Amino acid sequence: MAKTYQISDGNTSSELDLVEGTLGTPAVDVRGLAGTQGVFTYDPAFTATCSCDSDITFIDGEAGKLMYRGYSVEQLAEQSSYLEVCYLLLNGELPNKTEMDEFRDAITHHTMLNESLVKFYDGFHYDAHPMAVLTGIVGSLSAFYHDKTDVRDPEHRKIFAHRMIAKMPTIAAAAYKHSVGQPKIGPKNQLDYTSNLLRMMFAVPAEEYEVDPVAAKALDVLFILHADHEQNASTSTVRMAGSTGANPYAAISTGIAALWGPAHGGANEAVLNMLAEIGDASQVPKYLDKAKDKNDPFKLMGFGHRVYKNFDPRAKVIRGYCHQVLEHYNMQNNKLFELALELERVALEDEYFVERKLYPNVDFYSGIIYQALGIPVNMFTPMFAIARTVGWASHWCEMMGDPKMRIARPRQVYTGYDLRDYVDIDKR
Repeated sequence: MAKTYQISDGNTSSELDLVEGTLGTPAVDVRGLAGTQGVFTYDPAFTATCSCDSDITFIDGEAGKLMYRGYSVEQLAEQSSYLEVCYLLLNGELPNKTEMDEFRDAITHHTMLNESLVKFYDGFHYDAHPMAVLTGIVGSLSAFYHDKTDVRDPEHRKIFAHRMIAKMPTIAAAAYKHSVGQPKIGPKNQLDYTSNLLRMMFAVPAEEYEVDPVAAKALDVLFILHADHEQNASTSTVRMAGSTGANPYAAISTGIAALWGPAHGGANEAVLNMLAEIGDASQVPKYLDKAKDKNDPFKLMGFGHRVYKNFDPRAKVIRGYCHQVLEHYNMQNNKLFELALELERVALEDEYFVERKLYPNVDFYSGIIYQALGIPVNMFTPMFAIARTVGWASHWCEMMGDPKMRIARPRQVYTGYDLRDYVDIDKR
């Protein structure tokens, strides 16, 4: 028997269906509330609203858990690879060897960019932010595949997802090359996913380039940890745009635009800016005091999380890789990283932050790793976009295959003027 939830305004009452998932907090189905009670629900920023049901990702913020299709992110980061996780998110199950080989071939088949698209980069100013370039380039893919993508066809949806995962590293690396005035380097498909990205970013025609396996592995783990995160701002944006039936490449470009915000994908860039402001490890106590002062505008970036009320499980994984990368590149005595490690140490021992469970999150460590790998700060968010592409594509595919899918249309509480009469301009 289905469970219900009763709501009453004192005069009338309604029984609302309770929607329960496999795990997590149940939701009250309020779709009929306006008809029976004459009211809408009010939830600014949708912090207590479930916009859909999904079987892709589960987050338990209280327990600090993150699972992709039932697998813990810690186990996947330790034992899997980014491309295998992409297959899992898209298809619901881990692949066998044959399936993995076929999937890898399908991805590498789509890594190149149309030459007309490559010329499009020349229309951007040299100092354009790479996220602006990504938004424009990915959006323009809809012009290249507008007549080849039937969103109602599962096979077309699969090709779109493969194409997007394959092309994002090429698009992002070309954006970086454009910003530094270097020739764009095409993909080399015998390399693994992150090695290929590093080569496209840092190789030049005049020299041979050897990919550092430590760098490639650290990036691979970071990409796994960022592959999906439930109904976050950018994923919800992709779903909302996609619900209109828009070209899926255009929908992905809206996700990139949403990710660009400093409160979302730009958080690790904000961490580096914060460390630059602190300046020196000796200043850490002073800035921690500033962070505790409610009247001080300074904020400790990279600590705490909107969803996780305990330690961010992704931070637990990446912390070890962060220290491994610093040791590999002999950067423990680098002033910036010395500052970051001291900030981490003091905050983890400070009663104020421990009581409030303001632990370092994944953004704190990812920014440090990217910096150590030589990735410039303005490319941090594009790295996030590459990793999250599979999450966006998986959610879009899930939504388009859902028979319950309707165009997204939030309501509002109107607070403007009541009806007014028009007054001629000469009488105003």
